[in-house]
Amino acid sequence: MPKINASTVAEHRAQQREALIEAAIDILVNEGAAAVTPAAVGARAGLARSSVYQYFDSSAALLSTITEEAFRRSNEALTRALATANGPLERVEAFFVESLRLGAGGAHRLSAALMNAGLPPACQQRLMELHLEQVEPFRAAVRELDTPEPALTADLIAGMLHTALAAIENGAPLETVTHRTLALVRRCLDPASGTVRTSEAGR
Repeated sequence: MPKINASTVAEHRAQQREALIEAAIDILVNEGAAAVTPAAVGARAGLARSSVYQYFDSSAALLSTITEEAFRRSNEALTRALATANGPLERVEAFFVESLRLGAGGAHRLSAALMNAGLPPACQQRLMELHLEQVEPFRAAVRELDTPEPALTADLIAGMLHTALAAIENGAPLETVTHRTLALVRRCLDPASGTVRTSEAGR
């Protein structure tokens, strides 16, 4: 059983649940959705399968929780990053900087694993809803910039983000990818200023 230090029963249970979620995420990313079972997750977390069922009654429940948790963590980080941005262009830049930082930390692997996991239809629908909710602040910022064809422009620029994430996944330095991506984004959204602040690129 994992060593968990908690002052209350509620805190102890919260820590056990978190340990199970982390174990399930690790299995999903490294072994695929089919490997995410209560028995496997319990073994990875050091808990008996009977203990796992106190929190998650099925593989589907585990996958559903992972889906929600992945977006909750990313959304919290993105919200903090956008809160200090001034104006729509800076919000777009902040969204890209934080998304790339999260990708370098492994968040992109989890998102990709979920997208390719063959989730049950209800989970797939929820995954799409969560994705749309996550990118809405970025898309809203593009709309505020009054660019031509804002929806299409946002889609095209998002394509740059996906390519940048893939580059980081393949070993390209985060700082280099971030600086170059922001330069391209600024050139697309603000042609009069093709430069990027060094402080933004190195954030």
